[in-house]
Amino acid sequence: MNRSRAFWRTRAARWCLPGLLLMLGGCATWRSGGPASVEPARGPTIVRLGALAPASAPAAPARPAAPASSTSAAPASASAAPPPGDPSRTEEDPAVVPPADLAASSPVAPRARPERVPEVRIEAPSALRSVLDDYLDLTRATRLPDAASIRDSEWNRLVAAAPAQARALVQAEGYFDAQARVEREDGVPPVVRLTLVPGEPARVGRLTFEVQGALAEAADQGDADARVVTERLRSDWPLQAGDAFRNSAWADAKNAVLARLRSEGYATANWSGTGAEVDVATRQVRLFVVVDSGPLFRAGPIEVEGLVHHEAERVRALAGFGPGTPLTEARLLDYQERLVKTGLFDQVAVTLDPDPGRAGQARLRVLLKESRLQAATVAVGISANSGPRTTLEHSHRRLVGWAATTRNKLEWGRDRQAWDGEISTHPDADFHRYLMGGSVERLVTDLDVVLSQRLRVGRSTETTDRDRLWFVEGERAHECSLLFKQVCSDLQALTLNQHTTWRQVDSVLLPTRGYTLNLQLGAGAASGSRTDNGLFSRLYGRATGYWPVGRSWYTQARIELGALVSQDTVVAPDSQRFRAGGDESVRGYPWRSLAPLNADGSTTGGKVLFTASAEVARPVSASLPSVWWAVFADVGRAADDWSALDPAWGYGAGVRWRSPVGPLKLDLAWGQEVHKLRLHLTVGIAF
Repeated sequence: MNRSRAFWRTRAARWCLPGLLLMLGGCATWRSGGPASVEPARGPTIVRLGALAPASAPAAPARPAAPASSTSAAPASASAAPPPGDPSRTEEDPAVVPPADLAASSPVAPRARPERVPEVRIEAPSALRSVLDDYLDLTRATRLPDAASIRDSEWNRLVAAAPAQARALVQAEGYFDAQARVEREDGVPPVVRLTLVPGEPARVGRLTFEVQGALAEAADQGDADARVVTERLRSDWPLQAGDAFRNSAWADAKNAVLARLRSEGYATANWSGTGAEVDVATRQVRLFVVVDSGPLFRAGPIEVEGLVHHEAERVRALAGFGPGTPLTEARLLDYQERLVKTGLFDQVAVTLDPDPGRAGQARLRVLLKESRLQAATVAVGISANSGPRTTLEHSHRRLVGWAATTRNKLEWGRDRQAWDGEISTHPDADFHRYLMGGSVERLVTDLDVVLSQRLRVGRSTETTDRDRLWFVEGERAHECSLLFKQVCSDLQALTLNQHTTWRQVDSVLLPTRGYTLNLQLGAGAASGSRTDNGLFSRLYGRATGYWPVGRSWYTQARIELGALVSQDTVVAPDSQRFRAGGDESVRGYPWRSLAPLNADGSTTGGKVLFTASAEVARPVSASLPSVWWAVFADVGRAADDWSALDPAWGYGAGVRWRSPVGPLKLDLAWGQEVHKLRLHLTVGIAF
């Protein structure tokens, strides 16, 4: 008897409580870090997501976070229960079980007869259909390994609970008045059809955005930087009035605010409170966000660990900022990248001590692993430009105890033989290196041979997005025609040069977005056996842009221009003049072949240069994201003057392999002028 009374009390609570709540009007509140609660309230039905309460930084959930109505135990289970007499329910049916416990709640009875697994068909908009298919208990049960052993009563319970659970799941997508129903069709297998009509999505109606902490205090006191950060936080907030509300967008927006504050030097920024109040009747969402910036972290002592051969003071000097400087994320990343670019370290990590008590003098910790003092490499390769080659390179990162690096590289190939050597100081506090170097090079083409020697002295400055090199160079060149070997000339030049490279790309090794720009300026004097003594100037520029199109298409374009200004009787050495053709120029033509012809038919460098290129590429398949195919078109030539420049066209297709050390490109190009196919092989990116 007592058991019977308890049973009917339980059933009455399960069936009647939802109706009572609906008659009174209800508020379901979802609080961070705690369960939802149901509170009586007057007026319209309000769902509050993330009430104003101290909370840690929100994280994007692995599955759609259920809104208030799905986390309140009483309304969820009650709404899932059909009215008395529904044949789909039996007296043994348990309460609604969360998805994570589904497997545990479906035991296999020893004498249970295996049943057919139903086929679930979901009729809903495509975006919502995928959510329901992934997270609905009913669909997940059909994918269990032992689904055929689940009892009829359990399938009945899952089917009955599906409409309420579907409504709860789509609330996380911003649909708070969705209608859902299930229909059963007998067959082999049986079919369960779930139809969801989402209705209109809820939209942001009002936003309250407040900033507290040191940032707000500084802005109130007139600090310009603080005001800029505060205004950007508000203007960059993605959920503005009229925007559709989604729980994932709400979480992403909050995460973005904290990430922005921490990148600006407020390392302990956190939420004082957040809330999203949904008026179901009007489908309006009122957002409340109150963020506490915490203190602004400023540079204090720099602790360096891991040094064996190099000085800690030089490492500290490369920070680029002094004590008291705000420690923004950009400054820390720039510091880390400058240490990497020295070439002295294999591993670099710059970390900040996030102790709020020491924010005014925050401690930086620099962890380093030094590269070996000496390194030698031997390589064998092949290039469509210069044919097969062997290279030997040696570097010493601290010559006889000095803060200087030496580098020597010897290359021996079919068409190019060269030695290049340099000694340069380690970068100082102004990021300067002082250098002295020399080179000897012999270049062979189909029509001529050029032997040159150079000696240079200069200074380079390397920063995150720009490299600049000033140098004085003396050069001597011996040029001979292969058609008439007796026709040779000796040329000399002394020049003052500046080379600058700007980079704004998402990856230095594998750029897919951004641009690079290289600009070279030079001026000097030339003399030789077949030229008058005289002055000349040289200008050269190369710009490359990278643009992704959609999710899987990538485009790039390049333009290259050059001009040598001098009197007609003054001839500069070959390295100062221009030629086109080859892998990184106009594909489909031999290396350095698109240039003016001498009277004897041999090629010589031109005074002007124009080349351009366009390329479209995409991955071969989703299973091979690092292998791309590409189509391209190149055009260009070098000439003695702009009026004589008749660009040659080359176009074709190729394959790209985005390897860890850079892209490897294999291209087959058709030279329209020579009517021939030519194979081109290159490794790396040309900046």
